[in-house]
Amino acid sequence: MAPLSEEEESYVRLALLLKGVTPRAVRTYFDTVLPPTSLPSTLRVVYSKTFDVTLMICLIRNLTSINHPINGFDSLPLPREITPGSDLARIKYYRNKLAHHDSNTIDTTYFNAAWRDISEAVCRLGGQTMYQECQELKVKILDQSNQEIMLEIKQSLEEMKELKHTLDNLEIEHSSVSENLRELQTSHNTLQTEHLKAMESWKDPIPWNIRGIFILIDTDKS
Repeated sequence: MAPLSEEEESYVRLALLLKGVTPRAVRTYFDTVLPPTSLPSTLRVVYSKTFDVTLMICLIRNLTSINHPINGFDSLPLPREITPGSDLARIKYYRNKLAHHDSNTIDTTYFNAAWRDISEAVCRLGGQTMYQECQELKVKILDQSNQEIMLEIKQSLEEMKELKHTLDNLEIEHSSVSENLRELQTSHNTLQTEHLKAMESWKDPIPWNIRGIFILIDTDKS
């Protein structure tokens, strides 16, 4: 496999940070506010290690009195917001951003800003040891397994592009069919109106002005 470019390496490193480190930071915080003994029995669970990040954040939001970020959990918090709720929202935001990223590269400016934002959130949620792990991951040499991850990412992105192309084509076809249906409906309505008019005329085939003449003639005869 060809060596990764700097932008491709940034993508891989950010993916490793978000998929490898941040879940453990979220889990560390989760276990402090929702230890197994305090979880509702209806969940029928014992260990948070079976939970993914999305589920843990959902449970924290709904089962604890955590302070919500100013703009909610679905937006990137303001830099001055450093509460646990804001840090969870940061991690959620960047994970969603990466999941919907449409290429296998990330530019250096965005990478550095995102890394700082995420690693500081990891530190506050998971502790200094995890923060140090973030710093090491940012500069360590990527081994063959990491490069294989990049290959899988590229393949997945190609599949996603093909799927998007197919969906776009289907959407175009759907729009065309919908437009044809609207035109047919309009034509149908017009024909129905004309049909009703024709039926009315057959009920009384003599025009009103001619009928008036017949009425006058009948009146004179009488």
